[in-house]
Amino acid sequence: MSIEYVNFGTAGVKVTPMALGLGFRGQFDRNEAEKVILTALDSGINLIDCANVYGFMDDRRNIGSSEQVLGKALKGRRDDVVITSKVFSPIGSGPNDQGPSRFHIMREVERSLGRLDTDHIDVYLFHGVDDMSLFEEQFRTMETLIQQGKIRYVGVSNFQAWQVMQALEVQKRINAQPLIAVQNPYSLMNRTQEDELFPMVRETGVGIMAYSPLGVGLLSGTYKAGEVPDDSTLWGSKRKGTINTYMQGRAGKVISAVSEVASDLGVSMPQVAMAWVMSHPEITIAISGADTVEQMKDVAGALELKLPAEAITKLDDVSSGMRAVLDGNPSDVADDLD
Repeated sequence: MSIEYVNFGTAGVKVTPMALGLGFRGQFDRNEAEKVILTALDSGINLIDCANVYGFMDDRRNIGSSEQVLGKALKGRRDDVVITSKVFSPIGSGPNDQGPSRFHIMREVERSLGRLDTDHIDVYLFHGVDDMSLFEEQFRTMETLIQQGKIRYVGVSNFQAWQVMQALEVQKRINAQPLIAVQNPYSLMNRTQEDELFPMVRETGVGIMAYSPLGVGLLSGTYKAGEVPDDSTLWGSKRKGTINTYMQGRAGKVISAVSEVASDLGVSMPQVAMAWVMSHPEITIAISGADTVEQMKDVAGALELKLPAEAITKLDDVSSGMRAVLDGNPSDVADDLD
């Protein structure tokens, strides 16, 4: 496979336009998870996205287990792989067990480095934002970590465009290295980022890491209208009883269109959905949430898939204006799915 590497946002480091994310929504076996990582690397992918809260089965006892598995998988290969991890989300019930304080960041980076069994994290991202009055403190802390050699670059996740601009202004004022990328959801099911984030990216060069490019699995081909999802799947277990909301109206039409394009091109639905996301110049990286070796092998095919113009137009038209917030309550987004 011939890989076309891209600059990671405004940074000079080169990465594949597809990353593997270690949220592991449907993988509960550490050995299998390690195989998924190795399969991604063998497919040519050189970017792995993680977070200090990622673990198996959303169990507090397993927080950080994804970082542990990644550290084990990268034995002997660490220098050839770009790692991202994140800090901010709750890792406990204590008053300093979340957020962007210097106390929390400095403690958590050491824990992540230990789990990853490495001396540095390539890109360290804030997993969210709550109190913007702390921007100076948190970005000064990130600059300290860069100077200490514990991280190489800074990024953010789940920031709105205006918050990214505020962060860049603070970093400029305190003479800190500017953030290189923002990680937000983007797919045929949720095109919200086109409203404000895309124009901001075109102006600043900051990269977008698109997560949930398969619409949290709805564009994977796993689920069929009128069929009850298997208990082993995300929508058949943790989201049981909600899938019918997303299989109707416009959302159902989007799923059907992806299926039709995939059939016409002789490829899989995940490859089509992923290739559509990567076809946008504003998107630097699309993050695969593959849980199994088979899923990883399949979606990696999107790295070589260039969608015909007519296919892109068809998908653009059917998904225009889609705003399905798939991590929220289905009832909250009914209007987006009609």
